[in-house]
Amino acid sequence: MGNSEKTKAISRIESLLDAGSFIEIGKEITARATDFNLKEVETPGDGVITGYGVIDQNLVYVYSQDAAVLGGSIGEMHARKITAIYDMAMKMGAPVIAFLDSAGLRLQEAADALEAFGSIFKKQTMACGVVPQISAVFGSCGGGLAVSSALADFTFMESQGKLFINSPNAIAGNAKSICDTSSAEFQARESGAVDYIGSEAEIIGRIRQLVSILPGNNKDSGPCSENVDDLNRLTPAISGAYEDTAVLLTQLSDGGQFIETKRDFAKDMVTGFIKLNGYTVGAVANRSKIYAAQGEAEPVSDGSLSASAAGKAADFIRFCDAFSIPLLTLTNINGFAATKDNERNLSREAARLVYAFADAEVAKVNVIIGKAYGTAYQIMNSKSLGADIVYAWPDVQIGMMEAGMAAKIIYAEADVQTIKEKTAEYQELQTSPLAAARRGFVDSIIAPEETRKYLIGAFEMLYTKREGRPAKKHGAV
Repeated sequence: MGNSEKTKAISRIESLLDAGSFIEIGKEITARATDFNLKEVETPGDGVITGYGVIDQNLVYVYSQDAAVLGGSIGEMHARKITAIYDMAMKMGAPVIAFLDSAGLRLQEAADALEAFGSIFKKQTMACGVVPQISAVFGSCGGGLAVSSALADFTFMESQGKLFINSPNAIAGNAKSICDTSSAEFQARESGAVDYIGSEAEIIGRIRQLVSILPGNNKDSGPCSENVDDLNRLTPAISGAYEDTAVLLTQLSDGGQFIETKRDFAKDMVTGFIKLNGYTVGAVANRSKIYAAQGEAEPVSDGSLSASAAGKAADFIRFCDAFSIPLLTLTNINGFAATKDNERNLSREAARLVYAFADAEVAKVNVIIGKAYGTAYQIMNSKSLGADIVYAWPDVQIGMMEAGMAAKIIYAEADVQTIKEKTAEYQELQTSPLAAARRGFVDSIIAPEETRKYLIGAFEMLYTKREGRPAKKHGAV
């Protein structure tokens, strides 16, 4: 066994947890199988270190695969140690954090290893929606282990890590030199399987930050940190950030704290966590541009909703609802993305987004910050879909379509002057925020700089929200 590798597996845990808090469990366990010369090989811990500790006084359970022991391969006892950690985590109501670095299933144990690995899937499924699950890929994570990673709620990946079901060279017509489908960049940007890419130290820091902002389990009310930010703080620059809602959310949050999830995937939708008056709030927001540090703006969308963005938002909403985290939506949408690639699964992903918002029982607040047109607006947490409170900024547009286009359709044979007059009339009667407010679709028209104050008030009012649902086993969308 290489001491450097052993140190690497343990040091990751020690770097993650508060100093001196790690308690190892199952340290003396070794491989039970002896076939194919296994009895002549030392297998300390059977290639995985398991135990518990604390992060900022929050109990967590953790396992770290040791690549120095048979490549960190998964055998019968290796899997049993992991499932034992899951059992304890569910009993105690604490998150599970996995550090993945493995050659895959242990060939020497074959069917026993395969059956044991299936038990990990079962435990992850049982824990889903009960305790948060976080995985971090530091080395190789291939085959079935990639499925295990995807069963986690959040996945982090070191820049040099490898995540794949099939290796790049095993894909017909592809090779690693053409497209490295196992790379962190591909898995973050193309598949959306990874929330964040970084160095080992950066990933561990992000996991600590995430654990500190999440509830420990689905019965926990969630951590409430002391808020030193002004509850009535105005944000005068906020209206200039409506196109890049990652910036806008940072301005709204206590102390500028915003933890973005899947930030490299479907960039036209922003998802993540902010703090309002010390409480964690999940945020879902449309985005059309990304502002660079130098002030440049990179277009990421024409203001339409893509299939990937809808799916990304739906998954995030389901997580928040499972753990009773209230939801904030920032809406700026003018329709659906009209491309062949999107049309392949846009209706399905849009339906998942509808279901996620409508089915969520947590407090839901929507702020319309730009355009809100058509069905795409309706599925972005509209009043009819179940939003508890809907705010709108004064200059937004809400309705079926842009007023000028509507006037041209309704008065197709009219002259230019008539179209101009009817456009103004349609704007006033149908697409203005005041028209929506008069119909009860908007609760209040608010000044952009006062958005934070109104949000804090709304979520405080909704803190004790209780809402029933029709009795059923579960939905099928």
